[in-house]
Amino acid sequence: MAGATLLTLLDDIATILDDVAVMSKVAAKKTAGMLSDDLALNAQQVTGFSADRELPVVWAVAKGSLRNKAILVPAALLISAVVPWLILPLLMLGGLFLSFEGFEKVWHKLTHRAESSADEEAKAAKALEQIKDLQAWEARKVKGAIRTDFVLSAEIIVLTLGIVADKVFFTQLATLVVIAVVMTAGVYGVVAAIVKLDDVGLYLSRRKGHSVFRSLLRRVGVTLVSAAPKLMKLLTVIGTIAMFLVGGGILAHGIAPLAALEHHLAEAAAEIATIGSLLSHLLPLLLQIIYGLIAGAIGLIVITLLSRIRAKFRAK
Repeated sequence: MAGATLLTLLDDIATILDDVAVMSKVAAKKTAGMLSDDLALNAQQVTGFSADRELPVVWAVAKGSLRNKAILVPAALLISAVVPWLILPLLMLGGLFLSFEGFEKVWHKLTHRAESSADEEAKAAKALEQIKDLQAWEARKVKGAIRTDFVLSAEIIVLTLGIVADKVFFTQLATLVVIAVVMTAGVYGVVAAIVKLDDVGLYLSRRKGHSVFRSLLRRVGVTLVSAAPKLMKLLTVIGTIAMFLVGGGILAHGIAPLAALEHHLAEAAAEIATIGSLLSHLLPLLLQIIYGLIAGAIGLIVITLLSRIRAKFRAK
């Protein structure tokens, strides 16, 4: 009798683990679209440090990301069980925050266009010289990256929770944990590789020897060294666009008319000959970026007005 009970228990455990594996695979596919945005945003957030601090900073942000998910996983399960209607408003606040951060960067860039790149570099160098505590400055940068990661992690967790909503609690918990760990390791592993790309190129470019293989390695190294700064600049642009895309996407999916507009335009575009399929995928993305820009602009206006009002009250 005891043996039969044990076998039944083991069979139940095997069934649950099989469900976790299947659900994790499905969730990974569903959240893969977030991976590129997450990667671009986080690679952008951890640039600008000295070579010897790049990997420690990436590791610090990765640990912060795991802490974010350690908070988000039980919080999402609790909210889903007690007040499921609260998940969408919280996500939309996160989308608004990302849109605001992205628009703030764009606005700052537009309002400082008169400055030459040399002036900007001189100002940046002077600012760094004036920073008395580099550790405090680094800590602020890391904190900002972790704050941005929190919103992205929240969307990944909520998307995953939606996939396993009809499963038993253990399957939900295990799937969320698997996705949280895999996504964090994947994103920050690639981010670490990107930020050290120039160092790898420098190492390869200094390889000695006259063989064809070593000559090829040196050429690859020189190419990597020259390409690394351009890649970082590109990631800055992509990361900012990703802020609008993710933020606008969250807002659009939470506002029914906007979601309906995306759907109707995608259907209409799909009927266009030759490029219909491509347009049906691109138009919703473009709309989400526009939504993010508009939301970010509104957010910046509101924050600016509130700051001025608070400053007036303090002056009085």
